[in-house]
Amino acid sequence: MDAALIPLLAASIAFVGSHFAMSHPLRAPMVRALGEKGFLGVYSLVSLATFAWMIWEFRNSPSRMEPVWSGYDEVSWTIASLLTIVALVLLLGSFRGNPALPHPDEKPKFEREPRGVFRVTRHPMMWAFGLWGIAHILIMPTGRTLIFAGAITLLALLGAHMQDRKKRAAIGADWRAWESKTSYWPRWLQLAYAGWGKWIAAILLWLFLTWAHVWLAYVPAGIWRWVPGMLG
Repeated sequence: MDAALIPLLAASIAFVGSHFAMSHPLRAPMVRALGEKGFLGVYSLVSLATFAWMIWEFRNSPSRMEPVWSGYDEVSWTIASLLTIVALVLLLGSFRGNPALPHPDEKPKFEREPRGVFRVTRHPMMWAFGLWGIAHILIMPTGRTLIFAGAITLLALLGAHMQDRKKRAAIGADWRAWESKTSYWPRWLQLAYAGWGKWIAAILLWLFLTWAHVWLAYVPAGIWRWVPGMLG
């Protein structure tokens, strides 16, 4: 490994490791010491700090590195674009009616039958982050992208699997019933039930984010890569 990537690797290990540690072995003692809301506050601060460290090290790592494989082509770019649109559909649909999100003041509510993106997977938010990571690895497989996007993908997809075990133990029968009606692995054909509103919102948001990507990351993304003069 290039020595210049070691700080990014350290930040990524801190980000992923602190999530797993606070979500599992350290959660119970931290909740006893701080209370549920105090725990969530510390969890959020540590997560933001380690994520900011990751971003800092990513931006300061060598950008002109040789890719592990050739990924910057039209086919890879098209697949990556489709993956990020699907990721946004899943993300936008994951905020309401999601029993996997923290509920510090009350028990999570479970729909009688899964609706919208929950027909695709019971972890739409986690799969949204996972698809984002996979798309970036596909299109730009350099060392720093493999570490940064790989860390987010690992945290999202392995974290979702570990979350099932945690919720099963903490919630019991209600979570087991929810598991029996839903799937960890996405049922892609069920995306048709996400709703036209979510698809339209996701495409509009994708157009904005890929436009902003040009100015924030200096890499033309989405349809903007075919627009002449986007980088001046």
